[in-house]
Amino acid sequence: MDSLRTTIIEFLRDIRAQKLRTFLTIFGIIWGTVAIVVLLAFGMGFKRQLAINMHGMGESVAIMFPGRTTKPFEGFGIGRPVSFIEDDARLIASQVPGIGRICPEYAAGDAQVRLGENITNTLVSGVYPVYADMRSIIPEQGGRFIDDIDMQDRKRVALIGDEVKRLLFGEGEAVGKLIYVNQVPFLVVGVMQKKTQSSSYNRRDQDRVFIPASTFASVFGAFHVNNIIYTPEDPREAEQVQDQVRKILGKKYRFDPSDKDAVWIWDTAGMEKFIFYFFLAFNLFLGLIGSFTLGVGGIGVANIMYIVVQERVKEIGVRRAVGARRRTIMAQFFAETFFIIAIGSSIGFLIAWGITVVMKYIPIKDFVGTPEISVEVAIATVLVLAAIGLAAGLFPARRAANLNVVECLRT
Repeated sequence: MDSLRTTIIEFLRDIRAQKLRTFLTIFGIIWGTVAIVVLLAFGMGFKRQLAINMHGMGESVAIMFPGRTTKPFEGFGIGRPVSFIEDDARLIASQVPGIGRICPEYAAGDAQVRLGENITNTLVSGVYPVYADMRSIIPEQGGRFIDDIDMQDRKRVALIGDEVKRLLFGEGEAVGKLIYVNQVPFLVVGVMQKKTQSSSYNRRDQDRVFIPASTFASVFGAFHVNNIIYTPEDPREAEQVQDQVRKILGKKYRFDPSDKDAVWIWDTAGMEKFIFYFFLAFNLFLGLIGSFTLGVGGIGVANIMYIVVQERVKEIGVRRAVGARRRTIMAQFFAETFFIIAIGSSIGFLIAWGITVVMKYIPIKDFVGTPEISVEVAIATVLVLAAIGLAAGLFPARRAANLNVVECLRT
């Protein structure tokens, strides 16, 4: 305890003796800490916002579209169209063990949706109840999505996107009201909550009208589905699941399972994997830039500690002569080094936190997110500070501990 108090007293004495030099050194640590924290915080915020935007489509969802064969197979030529029916989804679910959830989807583009004199042409999707969870479609309070009874009874009910609701109803209540889809009345049972969606197929969910698949087939006289969506049980096995799906459909429709144009699959799980590695590299790059800035401050700390050692050569000689050990001398100078870094980094953390708070009020969230000081950012910064403190304090402390006692006293 006495040793720590002595170290603090000597540290404060050195600060008073060299105010400008100490201030500039601490400022270097402050600036470096702000740089690395803010850069990493921006990287984490950007990553989180992109993940939110991507998950507007659904988490690890894959969308299958029928195409045309481009490879000859078992006597069949190229250019044959492939079409999906609802039973294909049941077939895949029963024979592909890696499938989690699956849903066929009907679609009618540019269907006329009307409420009185308000008319909009939009896309109507015929889906199953599981579709809502797969595609992150959440009804606003007081409404609901399609359920099993709607499917069984082919009810004319609909959940509408929030933009469709705005166009038809404005600020008025939509749930419980009738709308007309191609002159057929449908009861609105829900309105989709507004969500961020950076990608889509056919049309954004906010512009869609969702009705039961069974109702769609009867009203529109549809037999073939537009696409089939599914989620793998394990996103890491997404590619294997794709191969199995094409193998099952290839056997049924007689096409080469390696012919990816026959069944085109947009797998967002693959994109999530790419995003993970991209932001890993991106944040490492930002961390490296911030570390270089902080490293410059560390060089300043090392320089000031070398000067402190030079100014206290006689004191070190006296302490060594009366029995002080080398490790005691090293510990003292290490402690002073970490005092400087602790002061600078604490102020830097506060400034960085203030910057992130201010940035939350700047309207950039939808584009690059808002900076976020997460646990990962804090841990990374502390580790970098510890490494710089160790490097900045090691060499001056070793020099102080290895000084020749006789030469110190002679000086």
